[in-house]
This record gives sequence, C-alpha cells and structure tokens, in this order.
Amino acid sequence: MNSYNENFWNTLDELVNSSEIIIDRPKGSTHPRFPTFIYPVDYGYLKDTSSMDGAGIDVWVGSNEKKVDAIMCTVDLMKRDSEIKILIGCTEEEKKKIYETHNKTQYMKGVLIRR
Repeated sequence: MNSYNENFWNTLDELVNSSEIIIDRPKGSTHPRFPTFIYPVDYGYLKDTSSMDGAGIDVWVGSNEKKVDAIMCTVDLMKRDSEIKILIGCTEEEKKKIYETHNKTQYMKGVLIRR
C-alpha cells in the first residue's frame, strides 16, 4: 500500500508542478457570495485543470516551501458535490485553519489527509 500512497503524492506533485497556480481569493479576502466568509489562507486553483464542479482543481497555498503537503476531501450538501483541495506549503496552523473552514457549517464537512 505504501507504494500506492507514494505514487498518489508523486502524481499530485507532477500535476501541481506542471500547472500555473492562480490565487483568485487571497488571504483576508471575502467570498464573492458569502461576504462574512474571510479566506484564512490564499485560495485558488490550478489553471487548465478540472474538478468535480467543472472548474479548476482548488488549492490552498500557505507560507511554507511550495510543496504538496496535504489534501482536504470535502462534501458540500448545499452544492451536492464532493471535491479534493490540494494544500501546498501550509504550516500546521494554516492546515488547522483550513480544516476548521471546511467544517464550520452543517452543510460542509471535510477530512484532512496529510502526506
């Protein structure tokens, strides 16, 4: 199983390293539809990729070395979808904030999977 896990993370590395990261919601900015929601860490997507919602694969980009270090797997009852969000260079404190962000409401829940 460990080789499968290693292959998963290496494949994510390859995807991230070959993609342009677009930060469209910088740390401290508000959500376009929910003005009380403040992004605790830079949030964006990988250009020219696609996720379950048809948009680019979501990324959280922290303040450490720009390396894939975790993923968030989320279920959203309002949107009726599930996704992964790639965490890149996040400190433990940033990971905690991201985890709390995805588990704040009754409509969205997430699990953090560390590398």
